[in-house]
Amino acid sequence: MGFALPLNLEYRSSRNALFDGIEEGGIRASSSYATHEIAEQDNDHAMDGLEDRVTMLKRLTADIHEEVDGQNRSLDRMGNDMDASRGILSGTMDRFKRVFETKSSRNMVTLVTSFVVLFLLIYYLTK
Repeated sequence: MGFALPLNLEYRSSRNALFDGIEEGGIRASSSYATHEIAEQDNDHAMDGLEDRVTMLKRLTADIHEEVDGQNRSLDRMGNDMDASRGILSGTMDRFKRVFETKSSRNMVTLVTSFVVLFLLIYYLTK
């Protein structure tokens, strides 16, 4: 019987080591388990904060995309208007070239005189 007692004590100590922390009906919260729970909660809060930031950045990116598209459309319209203006100006310059290429001094004098009269008329009307 002296031999059985040490086996029984050895059995109890190994059993206690194996099931250390288990109480009636549940697991006793150890300090490492509690810190792990706190770390998990902190991670969950951090994930929620990151999710909110990602959502905000997604909306901001969509707004920037819409603004860039609107600006590109405006620039395209402005480019088309500039092309139309260039065509009108080119036609006007061609007409002036034709007038100045006619070496008729009478046409030149008439043109210069009408510019001077027009300038003086505008000058006196605005004064």
